[in-house]
Amino acid sequence: MKNVVLKLTLITVFFFSACSAVVKGDFSKLSTESSNQKIAVNQLGYLVNSEKIAIVPNVTATTYDLVDVNTNKVIRSGHLSHAKMWDNAGNDTFKHADFTDIVTPGNYLLRVKGVRDSAVFSINNHVYDSVHTAALKYYYLNRSSIEIEKKYAGIYARPLGHKDDDVLYHSSAEQGDDFKAKEVQSQKGWYDAGDYGKYVVNSGIATYTLLAAFEHYPEVYQKQILNIPESSDNVPDIINEALWNLEWLITMQSKDGGVYHKLTTIEWPGYEMPHEDKRTRYLIGKTTAASLNFAATLSAASRVIAPYSPNKSKQYLGAAIKAWKYSLENRTQYYEQPADVKSGEYGDSQLKDEFAWAAAELFLTTKDNIFYNFYKEINIHYSAPSWRNVSYLSLSSLLFKAKDLLSEQQYEDLKIKQKHLADVYLKQHKNSPYIVAMEKSDFVWGSNSAALNKAIVLLQAAQLNNNSQYLKAAQGLVDYILGRNPTGYSFVTGFGDKTPQHPHHRISQSDGITAPVPGMLVGGPQAGQQDECNYDTNEPAKSYSDSWCSYSTNEVAINWNAPLVYVLGAFVSR
Repeated sequence: MKNVVLKLTLITVFFFSACSAVVKGDFSKLSTESSNQKIAVNQLGYLVNSEKIAIVPNVTATTYDLVDVNTNKVIRSGHLSHAKMWDNAGNDTFKHADFTDIVTPGNYLLRVKGVRDSAVFSINNHVYDSVHTAALKYYYLNRSSIEIEKKYAGIYARPLGHKDDDVLYHSSAEQGDDFKAKEVQSQKGWYDAGDYGKYVVNSGIATYTLLAAFEHYPEVYQKQILNIPESSDNVPDIINEALWNLEWLITMQSKDGGVYHKLTTIEWPGYEMPHEDKRTRYLIGKTTAASLNFAATLSAASRVIAPYSPNKSKQYLGAAIKAWKYSLENRTQYYEQPADVKSGEYGDSQLKDEFAWAAAELFLTTKDNIFYNFYKEINIHYSAPSWRNVSYLSLSSLLFKAKDLLSEQQYEDLKIKQKHLADVYLKQHKNSPYIVAMEKSDFVWGSNSAALNKAIVLLQAAQLNNNSQYLKAAQGLVDYILGRNPTGYSFVTGFGDKTPQHPHHRISQSDGITAPVPGMLVGGPQAGQQDECNYDTNEPAKSYSDSWCSYSTNEVAINWNAPLVYVLGAFVSR
């Protein structure tokens, strides 16, 4: 029986978020001076024993006051650091306010003469509970092929969209007259991002990251109730949510073992709700990348769901092995966008990382050394994971699940490689004037996801090496995501003093509700400006627009929310 103490319904999340905004607005009146500048803090708050640092615009003041908002009393006055500048944010200068030693739970704000007060934030050990729940609940609200009911979704209820029981084969998926008019069922799954497509390679890393969160922090997810249709069963809700997408993924496998690349319409959908999109949907392409992502994800899922669904576990493993065999026989079947297709590509012609990941997962699930030997022979370079580079996922899974399957030396070699990567990010954190492990090269499409995937590497290093320095660096990235950044936004919809109101998310744009679906991580700043919208600056860490137009900085995606869930789950578990 799940622990009802931690049950957080969607209504509770909405109430918490709305009330926080009202309270914070009231407390902003406490400021004695005002300007257009504002102190940047983690707008949700700080764990009791975490590092607590704010970024203060470079005014002449040399001290700050920490104010208890319940009593309006200054409980601490401290010195600001000397002025600093972060190249990624241009010529802006700023100071640090460090109040790490404050461990008394409460609600606070920072006040500095010459700037507006900071947002109100909390110090307690539950500051991430609600946003963590909402980040995971987003997946239910983004489901395909099901009515989203009011009792689970509140004001975000909507009719069933894209039943996907009459999907056609595109010529790029299967050749021959047998497939031209054939309709197939490919139901369930999550909408990928701002559009209504379903893409295997992006679904793979997103689903895996949720499964990894459960494997690494089971005590969090065995108690958590999301208020979804499956919440009354004896399966943890995070597994139930992953299963919704896994049950779609299994439909994407061809009889020969290969996996179709994506299920989309030919053209982009309009600015409409899912049930209003009546365009024909197709299985498009069949690729080695999709087949390997499928093999890795279904293999990992097989071992995670085994205690809850042994028959489905066996089915998934069989499908994973079949996809692996297909990939070995078709190693260079890369995705090429057909001339008549306009939906997202997710093309990838560098597949050493996908082969390594699939081999590692199959080794862990089957315990057959043939897969580990294949993995070793690849000898890949590791970096923070992304849909295009999944090399680190193999290393992560092996470190957490293969200790008893490897020799002591084999395991230590893997641990050293993980530490080397984490040390790179720890050095970035320590050397950053902004105290965040973000380099110019990280400000790409989905930069917020880059930040959180780095945090995953650091959190795992903290656990594997029992070193709190990695934890501080991971915390710095969470602070950045939740408001301590040059844009002044908390990048998760519905959580913080200033959050995105116009994400590039068709449901939020079309549902007639002012507030967007809560718990969504937007892509974040980057200077590419591929959408040709209006931006105030070209600086990498500030080039962001909270507008529907800005799909290059303000879109949402399932593979971006997944590391948000993982990282917040790690901090909730502490």
